[in-house]
Amino acid sequence: MSVAAEQSRRTVIEVENLRTCYGKRRILDDISMSVLEGEIMVIMGGSGSGKSTLLRYLLGLHRPEAGIIRLLGKDINELSGMEWQQLRKKIGVSFQGGALFNSMTVAENVCMPLREHTRLDEKTMRIMSRMKLELVNLSGFENLLPAQLSGGMTKRAALARALIMDPGILFFDEPSAGLDPVVASDLDKLILQIRAAMNVTIVVVTHELHSAFEIADRITVLDHGRILMVGTVDEVRNAENVRVRNLVSRNSETQAVNADEYLQRLTAEVGH
Repeated sequence: MSVAAEQSRRTVIEVENLRTCYGKRRILDDISMSVLEGEIMVIMGGSGSGKSTLLRYLLGLHRPEAGIIRLLGKDINELSGMEWQQLRKKIGVSFQGGALFNSMTVAENVCMPLREHTRLDEKTMRIMSRMKLELVNLSGFENLLPAQLSGGMTKRAALARALIMDPGILFFDEPSAGLDPVVASDLDKLILQIRAAMNVTIVVVTHELHSAFEIADRITVLDHGRILMVGTVDEVRNAENVRVRNLVSRNSETQAVNADEYLQRLTAEVGH
């Protein structure tokens, strides 16, 4: 994409100086980032880096202690309950475990947002659900229960439900988690196909390097609640930052334990 074309795209997600703490521990420390319309932004980091916490704030599940989050031009801290409900209709979420209702068929799960937020008739909802199931390659499986689906099929059914309202922003929480490499690769390709077909802005939280490099336009790398860098796949791969290089190369940063120092720490308070 040309520089002029990229500059013409509007910013649909803006985070400015986001900070939050759990007790005295700072979890997100001065996070600032933006995501452009039609972009796939991957948020990547190791365990405890703060990526899942950041996702919860982007979804409005928590209110920031400090900082600003804007979705589709709306400051979520300033929205009334009704305004936030209207904004949520423009946001789709594909949860890590699928979060399908076990007592409902695939079609009923996919239709749930339509039943909750629209007054469409039953026939129209069935047609819309079939269209989305066709998009995620689940045509013909609408009458199955979640327990009858494979892991990959569950992920795709959850994706169809996330897409049913034609959202402007689509969030994924660890889409490849628990999938074998072939199924995970197919899901990566599906994410790219959906972006091309719907021009939806996509944010993916993942620790899977292969998946991140396969789908991302840009990657935000988190470490201990801070942003180490934001860049393209090539920029992340060739980063000079030691922590980014260790993450990409899967190099352990754990230092060898000195036996004498370890014993001293364990016994320091004994007898007091």
